[in-house]
Amino acid sequence: MNKIFLLLLCVSLSAAGQQDNFKGAFLEKWDNSRDYLIEIAEAMPADGYDFRPTERQMTFNEQLEHIQGNISWLSSKYFNASKIDSATSGTKKDQILENLKRAFASARVAIENTPEADFKTTVDFFAGPKSKLQILNLLHDHLSHHRGQLIVYLNLNEIEPPSYSGW
Repeated sequence: MNKIFLLLLCVSLSAAGQQDNFKGAFLEKWDNSRDYLIEIAEAMPADGYDFRPTERQMTFNEQLEHIQGNISWLSSKYFNASKIDSATSGTKKDQILENLKRAFASARVAIENTPEADFKTTVDFFAGPKSKLQILNLLHDHLSHHRGQLIVYLNLNEIEPPSYSGW
């Protein structure tokens, strides 16, 4: 009987640890993604923010605004993040860097404060019902997708992108 109790206790503690590790792992990755994106945004000179590889593509600035808008939208709608007011002083580059940092910070606090059980909650999404965990994965996947495009923009301008930072 004692062996069964100890086994159940170990399994319970292990499961609890894994739940904490998920959010901790995501937030660690989130912080590194923020830092990496900011390095990419800083690498492009201010006069390069209007660069677009082709007419059908967004400018460097529009890509960054799109990322920031998506972070703000998903995190405020599904994780109760505070909406941020856009920075309006400084250069276009200064403004977007400030807006990105504030969007990342607001999303981070909201995700950090989300109880683990809430990630299993199903929410209405334009692509159909999704769990908040799926929304969280979309949040990061969308960021990675557009960040990859920005790396190409830097390379097309013969600017060496910052070294990749994973975890």
